[in-house]
Amino acid sequence: MPKEHLIDVQPIRSLEKLDDLKWSLKRHCSERDYILFLLGINTGLRVSDLLSLKIKDIKGKMEIIIKEGKTKKPRIIQLNTVCNELAAYIATIDGEWLFPSRKGDKPISKIQAYRQLNKAADMVDIESVGTHTMRKTFGYWFYKRSKDLAELQMILNHSHPEITLKYIGIADEGTDDSLNDFVLWEDGRNVTD
Repeated sequence: MPKEHLIDVQPIRSLEKLDDLKWSLKRHCSERDYILFLLGINTGLRVSDLLSLKIKDIKGKMEIIIKEGKTKKPRIIQLNTVCNELAAYIATIDGEWLFPSRKGDKPISKIQAYRQLNKAADMVDIESVGTHTMRKTFGYWFYKRSKDLAELQMILNHSHPEITLKYIGIADEGTDDSLNDFVLWEDGRNVTD
């Protein structure tokens, strides 16, 4: 069983560490593993949905509709931010799967994806990484940029905003940040007047 089930995997909260992990995936793993990570952090798809992608599903497309495996709900995925790297990668693949295994005509397993992410993370001293790190990283940066919790909750198909905040690792961070400069009453006067 992967360690991911035993540890609380986290989003990557630092752009520097994100760049380090991307570099490490290219250098110590493969282009396949790098593209898997790139798609994961840019789409927020679960690893099982990423691994089920075939080249014909995405080749030459700027957006695709995926029926998510866990929820069975359709979701529109924008590929415009990764389309150039994706197209270059697809040109090197011989077969039908976007993330092919070297063992037969099938995609890599979730366990293999986990191993490769951890191998790359270990090389650059990043801890608490698993396959959910990609989805959590997407959520974390989407929220940091947009502050739209309702939209993120919808994208991730969570039932409650608190679940989304906890999932992306900012349930406490968000509260602390918002209270840093909150003042309603100061020096005997109401500051809202």
